Amino acid sequence: MIHRDPLPLRIVRAGGLSLWLLVTIFPLYWILVSSFKNPADIASYPVQYLPLRPTMENYLSLFAASSFGQNMLSSLMVSTTAALVATAIATLSAYVLSRFTFRGRGIVVLAFLVTQMIPAFIALGPLYQMMVALDLVDNRGGLALVYVAVCIPFSSIMLKGFFDNVPDELDEAAMLDGCSRLVALVRIILPVMLPGLAATFIFNFVNCWNELFLSVTLLNSAEKRTIPTALNGFITSFNVEWGPLSAAAVLTVIPTMVLFGIASKWIVAGLTAGATKG
Repeated sequence: MIHRDPLPLRIVRAGGLSLWLLVTIFPLYWILVSSFKNPADIASYPVQYLPLRPTMENYLSLFAASSFGQNMLSSLMVSTTAALVATAIATLSAYVLSRFTFRGRGIVVLAFLVTQMIPAFIALGPLYQMMVALDLVDNRGGLALVYVAVCIPFSSIMLKGFFDNVPDELDEAAMLDGCSRLVALVRIILPVMLPGLAATFIFNFVNCWNELFLSVTLLNSAEKRTIPTALNGFITSFNVEWGPLSAAAVLTVIPTMVLFGIASKWIVAGLTAGATKG
């Protein structure tokens, strides 16, 4: 017989979840509605919860009066490149940490974890000087390189959990059949690891897509700026352009929603597999 909670407890739980859902969904709904309003309607009183005169003006002005299209392309290039390279490098480092026992392995893992506790602004001065010396300031490739360095530590720890969940016998069987360790990794282990690789790639992509601090510091040209920097440009000392800002925010969310929609099964499977061992 299935045990059911008392009715009052279920009502309280449903009410709490409904309130949490409302608090979570409403800001997204308000941004979407505001993106279709005229500037006068956004600031009007009483508040309009639905646009009385829907317009595409905010979306059209993004591409006609600004370099937002180039900013989206810049973000896509930088985020995709950084996520792919970081995931590839982290795959190799995680495999070594999972499969080999060597002196200092625990220190390496600890160092990867400690780097996640250091605020980015602490290293900004030396990082900027290094990028100037390498002539990589205001360069998309330079920003992608920094993102790769930022993503590798946590990605390595994340993928190590997935590798720990894959039996060592698969490697041994492949090498007994004549494969080298690298060939065994590519042909045997990585296909099993696809959910974990997908989850790690998406984690890296979203982090790079949403990152603002390093992008503002390292990119100066308007056409090379990434999406977060472009969004920040709609907020000035004297005014906030709510219409274009809302439209830009809506367009910014679409790529990540599409990515999560395509790979949702892999993400759930990857995170579940990485959370357990054995």
